[in-house]
Amino acid sequence: MNIGEFKNVEGRLMGAIATRTIDLPRIGLRPVESQNDRAPVFEVVALNVGRRWVQIGALWEATSNATGEVFLQGSLDDPSLPEPLPIACFGTDAEGYRVAWRRPQRREDFGPSQRATRRDYGNDGEGGFGESTAGPGGAHGDGAAPIEDEIPF
Repeated sequence: MNIGEFKNVEGRLMGAIATRTIDLPRIGLRPVESQNDRAPVFEVVALNVGRRWVQIGALWEATSNATGEVFLQGSLDDPSLPEPLPIACFGTDAEGYRVAWRRPQRREDFGPSQRATRRDYGNDGEGGFGESTAGPGGAHGDGAAPIEDEIPF
C-alpha cells in the first residue's frame, strides 16, 4: 500500500507520509556519508514541533530476489508510534520515490506443521524412535525414584 512519496526538490529529497493515524507532512531523506558497507543509504528526518529536523528512521539498499529491482527498505520509529513502521521506497534519486508500507510477515520458526504417517517411520512398526527408556509397567527410567504427580504450592 502506497503511503507517501519523496520528490527531488532543489537537490533534496523531500516528501510526506500519511496513514489513518500517522501524518508526516514534511519529511526528508538525508544521505549518509559512511565507508561502512552496513551503513544505511539515507536517514529519514522529520520536522518536529520545535521546527527542528530529527531522525525518525533509516533506509538501506536492497534487491528483489524475484525481479532484481533495487529499492530502499527500512523503518520509521518514534516514541509517539505504537511500533516501528516498516517501509520500502521504489524509484530513483532523480525521479523520486514512492513509499510503500509493508506488514511484517510472521515467520514460522520451525516451518509449517506436518503430521507424519506410519509409513514415514519405516516398516519395523517401532515408530522410528528406537527402544523405550521406560521401566517395567511404564516406570520412570530405572525406577529408582518415582515421579510425584502432585506439586506442592
